[in-house]
Amino acid sequence: MKCNVGKTDKVIRVIAGLAIGVAGFYFKSWWGLVGFIPVFTALIGWCPLYLPFGINTCKK
Repeated sequence: MKCNVGKTDKVIRVIAGLAIGVAGFYFKSWWGLVGFIPVFTALIGWCPLYLPFGINTCKK
């Protein structure tokens, strides 16, 4: 697993993930758990959906 999530991408993922989680909590919906996915991929620095498309936002 090579890093394919760059610094800016990580920040965006954490913000979006937290926003989804807060919205899920506010509306009392299980959909808020989806917010953990972008936060998790930001923390590990690897996104499996980038592989088939050949996307890499990590600087070499």
